[in-house]
Formats: sequence, structure tokens, C-alpha cells
Amino acid sequence: MVSLPSFALFPIATWRDQIVPDEWVSCLNAWAVLVESHLSLPENDFVTVSLKDESLRGFLVSFAREVAANGTACVGPSQSAKRLLKGCLLLVTKILQSPSPPKSLLEWEFLADLSRIYGKKAEPVFSQLSTTARELLDASLSELKKFLIKNLDAGLKGGNLKAIEERLEHVNDLIRVSPAVAEFFLTGSDFLDGLISCYKIANPPLRKALIATTYLCLMGVADGQKLSALSDQLYSLKAAGAAHKSGPLSEDGSLVAELVTSTPLLQRLQHKLNTSESSSRLTSVLKELSSFKKPNSTITKPKRLIRRRIDKGKAPIRSLDSFPSDQQQEDIHLLSLISQVQDLFPDLGAGFIARLLQEYSNSPEQAIAHLLDDSLPPHLASADRSEPLTSFKQPAHPPPHPDTPEFNPADELSDSDIEILTAATQNKLHLGKRRLSASLPAAPSKQTILSALAAFDSDDDERDDTYDAADVGGTIDARPEDAKLVAAETGSLTGVPVDVEMVLARTWLANPGVFARDATTRRSKERAKLREEAGGMTDEAVEGWAVMVQRDDGLRRKVERRYGELGKGAKAHDGAGIQDVIIERTKWRAGDDATEGTEGTEDTEEGEGDEEAGRGAGVRVGVSGAGRGRGRGRGGRGRGGGRGGGGQPSSGGPAVDRRRKEANKASRANHNRRDQRARKMFKGAGLGG
Repeated sequence: MVSLPSFALFPIATWRDQIVPDEWVSCLNAWAVLVESHLSLPENDFVTVSLKDESLRGFLVSFAREVAANGTACVGPSQSAKRLLKGCLLLVTKILQSPSPPKSLLEWEFLADLSRIYGKKAEPVFSQLSTTARELLDASLSELKKFLIKNLDAGLKGGNLKAIEERLEHVNDLIRVSPAVAEFFLTGSDFLDGLISCYKIANPPLRKALIATTYLCLMGVADGQKLSALSDQLYSLKAAGAAHKSGPLSEDGSLVAELVTSTPLLQRLQHKLNTSESSSRLTSVLKELSSFKKPNSTITKPKRLIRRRIDKGKAPIRSLDSFPSDQQQEDIHLLSLISQVQDLFPDLGAGFIARLLQEYSNSPEQAIAHLLDDSLPPHLASADRSEPLTSFKQPAHPPPHPDTPEFNPADELSDSDIEILTAATQNKLHLGKRRLSASLPAAPSKQTILSALAAFDSDDDERDDTYDAADVGGTIDARPEDAKLVAAETGSLTGVPVDVEMVLARTWLANPGVFARDATTRRSKERAKLREEAGGMTDEAVEGWAVMVQRDDGLRRKVERRYGELGKGAKAHDGAGIQDVIIERTKWRAGDDATEGTEGTEDTEEGEGDEEAGRGAGVRVGVSGAGRGRGRGRGGRGRGGGRGGGGQPSSGGPAVDRRRKEANKASRANHNRRDQRARKMFKGAGLGG
């Protein structure tokens, strides 16, 4: 009788972390060899040895439990790990197909772990079960189904919701792989009714598990081509959805509404019905179920992660031969040209195409044109069109003519040039630490600096360049069309390139309506022009830029401050002629904080006393013939009361005069206050007398 060593249980995570990597690989190799030994046994020995080996069953159960809980990464990437994973699946399949499989390997927990590890690869395990194995599996699933129905119906009144969530998440892996298990759970209406009733009072994690179980069971029945049972369950869902919709509860507590909204159940079932002979009854119930979809909700597909291997170019270079030579690069270029021609003429040989390219100066366009026109030269028209590339040899480059003298750099340099270069090089070479004073050029003497300071006149007025950039005399506005100047000085404010930011800001200041978020504006010529000037930005990006600037007051002020002159220049040049840029005053005057353009502000500017102008000279400065004098004519300081001869009275009215009086109270003594006190005392004295 054949005897094999016993298996050791697959260790848990805390034990695996204490094993050295080399020893762990040895353990995996030992398990893989032992599994392969059981697989290689004859049928009789396999029944007497493998099926009765309790250590084998214990290893398979512990292996499936640990790998399902921690992933295949816990086994490792070695070849021994791959052999062990493959061997365990084959061994379980062979055991479950035997006439008397062990009961421990037909528990639903073990098969669910196996389904999570291998996925669809485990389908043959369930499709080829023996009759005895299927009966044992149904018995295990019956206990689970009874437990779930009991706790689902109980709900908050004695139901173990945490245990329901754990078991549903565990058994979902088995339902996903085996359509027979899905059909077993949906046999009868108790299980589906329990899922629907428990969903109303479940928490979000449990609701997610309930939705997943319902979806997988229905898709499993559809995969098993049990259309009659599927239609019955869909009708039950429709009735439950209609009852919930007519009841007092909201749609959030309806399993049917969430099922048809957040899962592709209806789409996949409709696709299966289109590819098979379906009844009108099933099609109609699908249409009725689609009416329970929640409004304004779509199915979000999970992002599929694509692992790409990044070539960092860190492979070691063995020798210089690994670099492609010039001849190899020419051959690569020739092969690319040949492939272009063979895309249109796949029956032509590579050697014949190479001769064509040699005839037409490596131009695939000319070669294709002559092939289409059938205007090849005689020596190519009669050549073998299936000639391979190996028989074609590209002519080598002709050697240089012997009469052509070779260039020698030493011949071009004379002795004097070499001496000059040598002297210059020797001056730059220095051994050791060089003294800083010796390395610097001759510094200017103290006498030179003092003479330059004496020649400098601090009283000379420097040139005032305040208005150099402004358009004073009606010339063309000197706007910086090139955004590099702005970028060099300031940089971007809104996170886009400076040239794009300048275009957006200039357009926004000139015409904010171009950034409107409607279909008419998006189809307008102005928006198309703006997208083109902004480097191909989308409508969403353009509108988002404007929203960002409008919502942030600080950013809006910065944009207006930086690009305000650009916006004015854009408005000036958009008209028929060239308009002058208005140069605003920079001196602060009283009333600047008030609203611009009011009469009071203008009056205040007109009548404001000028400390320089009103001192002694009594100069009169009128605005638009108003004739209002600055100063009193005798050199008085401050606001002038004289109207200046023929001056007209102010049109401001009492409100303007009162504002002027209040604005200048702090600059001189308030005689009105003194007079009012004297008048009060006088009245009091009169009354007392």
C-alpha cells in the first residue's frame, strides 16, 4: 500500500511573518510536491490514500481560508507558490468528483473561499460534482438558507443583522461562480421576500450586501437558462416595488428601486433575452421594472486599473555592441518603409519592395503610385514580386575618393595659434587656493570714486517717466502684446499660462457676456474666437475661469489691477478709430471714497484749496467757465471765498456747501461752535433778566 507524508496546516498570518523567506519558499515547495504526489496516484490508491487523509483535508481548508482572507499575495510570487495554487485546485476538483467525497470539503464556507481565490476558474468544480457531493452541498446550503430567512424576517426584533451581513458577503462569492447555488437560494419566495423586508430597516453596509446578493442570484438564474423561475422572481420584485411606491415610505427604503438603479440588472437581462428566444411576458416585466428607477441617477462604472510596466531604462549595458550601429539604424528605417507599402500590397515580398524603394529614393509614396499605375521600369516589372528581404542586399556606401584629402585638425592650426592658446590656458590654470584680490580685475581707485561723487548734482531733477507708458498724445496704445513681459514680472494669477490668462482677462474686462454659460453663447463667434486665442480651451474651462474670478473678490481685483489697462486698450481699439487712454490723477482728494461721478465729488475737486497755488499769488483756475477762484487773492491759504470777478455762483446747492463745511472742520478753528455758544448764553441771560 502506498503511503505519503502528512500535510502541515497552512499557517496563519502571525506565524507566516516569523518565517524566513528562504524557509517559506521551501515550505511552499514541499506542499506543492506533496500535492502533485497525490495527483499522480492511480485511481485505487487515490481513493484509499488521499480521500482518507485527514491532514490533506485540513491543509486544503486552512489554505483556502487564509488565501481568501489575505489574497494570493500572502503566498508569494515564487514558482513554488504558483505550482501550489494550481495543484490545490486540481486536487480539490479530483476529490469532489470522486464517488465518496469528504463532507468537510463540501461545506459552503470552504467552497466560497475557493470561489474567491480562483473566480471563474472554479466553475468546473461545481459543474462536475458527483451526486453524493451535490447532496452534501445542498444540505450545507439549506442550513445557511434557514438561518438567513429567520434573521431577515425578524429584522430588528431579534434578528442578528451583523451575522446576516457577514454570511451574505461570504456566500456571494459562491453565488457568483455557481448558477446552481443561485437557483437554490431563489427556489421559493421566502428568501427574496426576506431580502426585500430587511432592506427597509438595514444599515448602509447591510443594504449593499442585500443588493449584491439579489443581483447575483437573479443573474445566476439567468445564466442557468431558468427563464420560468426568473420571470416569477421578477414579478415578485415588481409587486414589491409597486407596494412600496404606494405606501408611506420613501424610495430610499425600496430594494427594487435601488436594484434597478445602481446595478446593470435590466441591461444585462435584456441583452440575454435578445440573444436567446425570450417570451413577451419576460420582456414586459422588464419594462415595468424600469419604471422604478430613481430620477437623476446613473450607474457609475468602477475605474478599471491597468497596470503598465514603466521602462526606466535601467538595464545594464553589457558592451558597446548593444548600441545599434549606423547600418542597423538604416535597416530599421528600411523595414518601416517596407511595412508602409505592405499595408496596401500585402502580397508583395519585402525584397521586391526594397528594390522599389531603392529605385524611387526611399519614397513609399512614389513606389505606391507607380504600383497603382502599373508604370514600373522593365527591370522591376519582370522581377520576382515575392522576393524575400534576405536575397536583397542594400548597396554599401561608396568609399571616399582617394583624391579628396582627409581633414586633419592639426593642419589647420599654426604654431602662433597654438602658442596663443597655450598662453591663455596657462593663465587660467592655478594650483591651490587663489587669492581673491589677485583674481579680480583692477578695482577703481578711491580718488576715481570721489571725483564721480563730486560731479553728481543731487539737486538735478531726474527724468519723470510716470506717463511714458500712457497714451498722452493720441498715439497707439503701447500694450504688451507679448505676454512674456508680464510673465517675467508677475507670473500667472489663475494657474493658466500667462498668454492665455491675458487673452481671457482682456476679453472678460471688455465683454463679460462672452463667458455666459448657455448654449447660445457657446455657439457664438465670439466664444469660438476666444477658444482659439486661448489655445484650444474647452467651453467648460473658459466658463470655469470666469466663475473662479467672479467668486474670488481678491483675485478679481488683482486681475483688474493687472489687466485693466489692457482691457481699456482693447475697448479703444475695437472701435472705428483710435481713442486716447484716459490718464487718471494719482493725488488723493476729499471725496475719493464716495461714489465716483457724483456732483459733490466734482465740486469738491473744483473748490478744494491748493496749498501751493493759493499761497500768496491768488491764482484763479476755472473749470469749464465756472470761474471759481482758488485762494482769496491776497495770498490766503485754504478754501477761497472769492468768486474771481465774473465767476458764476456754484450750482452745487446747500448740500454741497454743507459737505464742504463738514469736510474742513478739522483743518481750522470751528468759529461756528464759538458763535453758537455765545448766542446761547446771550439768550439765557436775557431770559434770566
